[in-house]
Amino acid sequence: MRSQARVVVIGGGVVGASVLYHLTKRGWKDVVLVERDELTSGSTWHAAGGFHTLNGDPNVAKLQEYTINLYKEIEQISGQATGIHLTGGVMLVSNRDRWDWLKMAHARNRYLGVPTELIPVKEAKKHWPLLDEKQFIGAMYHPLEGHLDPSGTTHAYAKAARVQGAEVIRKNRVTDTVQRQDGTWDVVTEQGTIHAEHVVNAGGLWAREVGRFVGLELPILAMAHQYLITEEIPEVVAFNKETGREMLHCIDFDGELYMRQERTGALVGTYEPNGRPWSPKAAPWDFSTELLPPDLDHISDNLERAFQHHPALAKAGIKNVIHGPFTFAPDGNPLVGPIRGLHNYWVACGVMAGFSQGGGVGLALSNWIVDGDPGFDIWAMDVARYGSWANMSYTSKKVIENYGRRFRITFPNEELPAARPLRTSALYDRFKAMGAFFGVAYGLEQALWFAPKGKKPQEKITFRRSNAFPIIGDECRAVRNGVGVIEITGYAKYEITGTGAESWLSHLLTNRMPAKGHLALTPMLNEAGKLIGDFTVAKADDERFYIFGSGPAENYHMRWFEAHLPKDGSVAVRPLAFELAGLSIAGPKSRELLARLTDEDVSNAAMPFMAFREMDLGIVPAKVGRVSFTGDLGFEIWVRSDYLAAAHDMIVEAGRDLGLVHFGGRALMSLRLEKSWGTWAREYRPIYGPLEAGLGRFVSFKKNDFIGRDGALKEKEAGGKLRLVTFTVETRDVDVIGDEPVWYKNNVVGWVTSGGYAHFVGQSVALGYVPKEIAEDDQGFEIEIIGKRYNAKPQRQPLFDPKGERMRG
Repeated sequence: MRSQARVVVIGGGVVGASVLYHLTKRGWKDVVLVERDELTSGSTWHAAGGFHTLNGDPNVAKLQEYTINLYKEIEQISGQATGIHLTGGVMLVSNRDRWDWLKMAHARNRYLGVPTELIPVKEAKKHWPLLDEKQFIGAMYHPLEGHLDPSGTTHAYAKAARVQGAEVIRKNRVTDTVQRQDGTWDVVTEQGTIHAEHVVNAGGLWAREVGRFVGLELPILAMAHQYLITEEIPEVVAFNKETGREMLHCIDFDGELYMRQERTGALVGTYEPNGRPWSPKAAPWDFSTELLPPDLDHISDNLERAFQHHPALAKAGIKNVIHGPFTFAPDGNPLVGPIRGLHNYWVACGVMAGFSQGGGVGLALSNWIVDGDPGFDIWAMDVARYGSWANMSYTSKKVIENYGRRFRITFPNEELPAARPLRTSALYDRFKAMGAFFGVAYGLEQALWFAPKGKKPQEKITFRRSNAFPIIGDECRAVRNGVGVIEITGYAKYEITGTGAESWLSHLLTNRMPAKGHLALTPMLNEAGKLIGDFTVAKADDERFYIFGSGPAENYHMRWFEAHLPKDGSVAVRPLAFELAGLSIAGPKSRELLARLTDEDVSNAAMPFMAFREMDLGIVPAKVGRVSFTGDLGFEIWVRSDYLAAAHDMIVEAGRDLGLVHFGGRALMSLRLEKSWGTWAREYRPIYGPLEAGLGRFVSFKKNDFIGRDGALKEKEAGGKLRLVTFTVETRDVDVIGDEPVWYKNNVVGWVTSGGYAHFVGQSVALGYVPKEIAEDDQGFEIEIIGKRYNAKPQRQPLFDPKGERMRG
């Protein structure tokens, strides 16, 4: 066994083998995989081996397509068969809501380039003859579905990696990982220590235990999962004989089943709503190629639906039951990327759909290790989407919830209950008593809207406009016509101090830094010139700045900040999190309200747009910025968390005769649409450049060098490929929710990033990206919403206050 390596990958499942292969594909030959037992030991060996491209995030779906297309490549390089059966698949639905969902999935596939088809049940039966037509109302055919041999595929990855220079070490458990002072790693194994530049935790069932070597508690949990193999089914034999082909993969969403042909019978798997964790505290190291005892009673309800929906299954005997553990993250997506605060420590775990996602995970992580960037938008898989609040108990509750909902619809306005409330501000109980309907972001409870007095804060889940629609409209109009207050504690807040603070921020961010007592809006780019953040920067003093950004991206951005700090100690960055809480007041009467709270001059002359002041609001010391995400006259007020309740009391009392209303996050999103303002993780993501996203005016090429400058300059010179466009959509009862295709002259040319109803201007609005060559056209656009195409008109200026007179006046 070698004692030195550039990268050590811990774990020999399909994910670890994929990471190893992709590192060699990038030209890194000095790489080693260490496996405690045999390759595939753990979850991989007993996986059902199915694959598909279906995912709620189109960016993850693209990587799943890459994974499926990769199998021929690794077979050719390794000489090892993957046993791939690209059969295609059908997805069956039994109710109108799921049929609507299927229409939206089909629409997403239009711009992903996957030729799916919506088909009647009668045609679906030609592909899957076991179904009872009376149980279903429609189906979707998907060509990129099938199954493979889990062991053969994993060995194909590993052999291809060895052919290209990697080493695979089996029967050698890693017992510790120790970081040296220079940032490199000692990977301690039973057979000796390997000194490595990088460590990849692809430990699968043991990823949590491997993480604990470095004090890391990863938010993953293994669930016991069952599927069964039937005896011979006459209908399967007849289908093979009549068609000369294999039956395809089948997902029965309402039955919560996945199925496929297995020899002359069928493989039937299910996700039951009362799923059970496996070894919830610690995974035993001696667990290997073992299975758990069968427990069909536990999934009896699901099996009854299987027999009802697919009667031939009820007559088939059971040949075998496979019951084994698979790991999940709280939202069901993988955990991939570098760990904040641990130099060159990477994770690739929680990949429960390993044969759909393993190749894409390996590609993204190898790019990240080699280039410092994954090369794709993988926010939905980034380990940084969770903070330290996602502890073992939280993870357990959310994973159990997610497992039981794997084939269920999560509506765009649905707020799931598990592990809530967790993080709450000082106003939570107060807002609850006021009738707030809460959502959650980054573990924090946030008021989305406020029920009218005497009404319960309940919302019907739907893809269309809900019962909250008129309530949110009233909140929007109250803000625009008077003054409203919203809590903004959920924003991420950071303090940057030190002698080098300004020059460091100027290098990190694209815009010029503000003068003392002022704010500036600025994107942040990666080395390639793509968007990885957008912030408001406040200069409080010569060596003290505050920056405000997206709450869910706090860990993601802190990882970037800390990785780029100067080594001389001239800059310190501190996330303020709950140390600083916030309220925003907005609307034409907001200045009058603020003036009642302070002796400071807050007139437009003394406190113009984008000003920043530290002042007393009565008994409460505060930081106040003249800015508002509503696009109206407004102020963001930041106070220490222990002052939040007092600040709120004063605002409510001072605004009583001004008609002050409380508004929630849904109204805020509606108001920002009227200004054509984007948001992080929707309009602003690492696949877009600042010019494409309409943020070019916030990129200063005249100042000193900044990260991503060369990439942004190339985009400016070439013009980029896309443009973010605001559309008004001619609808009556439905609005976009994001990821809908944009049509132009009967061709799909782009996609919607976000949208909804802009209540004050009375328009349905969609923001989306289209090719720059057609972005200036005013005619020919349509947006497909739940299977229907609606006329869409590009808007060349904001729908509300196009000249910005309200927010600047």
